[in-house]
Amino acid sequence: MTSHADEHITRLAADVLELARSSDILLVTAESCTGGLIIGTLTGIAGSSDVIDRGFITYSNAAKTDMLAVPADMIATHGAVSEQVARAMANGACQNTAYPKTKSGILGIAVTGVAGPGGGSMDKPVGTVWFGLCSIVDGLTSTHSWVEHFDGQRDDIRRATIHSALSRIKAHIKDQIR
Repeated sequence: MTSHADEHITRLAADVLELARSSDILLVTAESCTGGLIIGTLTGIAGSSDVIDRGFITYSNAAKTDMLAVPADMIATHGAVSEQVARAMANGACQNTAYPKTKSGILGIAVTGVAGPGGGSMDKPVGTVWFGLCSIVDGLTSTHSWVEHFDGQRDDIRRATIHSALSRIKAHIKDQIR
């Protein structure tokens, strides 16, 4: 990644942290194909500890089941890279977060995808990434999901995934405070 791209992602992460801070939202991540890069980007910024609770790295199917309560039969039926699993990962991350009464809500992002170079299929080619976004505010849970198809090498796909996740978190928080 170029220095310019690094700086852009760092600025985006700083924006997310500031919005979470000003909105009194706690952030949590559940990552498969990025292996902790999203939470690493966020926690690389000083002062992030006041809005970050935890990050789950659930690279294996067993980790998704053990740490986030994603049903094994869901993974067997739909595959690890699927809308259903991304949504379940996001919900599991939010449900397994310490929710202090001092916070207004929790926002959890989950990513599961095929970063390559191998592992792709006709239905889920390399570059396919499913995202889940879970929000708990005032005891009400809402979950959204979307899919992206990124081009490039493994590192390009993972960087694009970080960018998309942070962009969507930023947009979601902005929508909540309007």
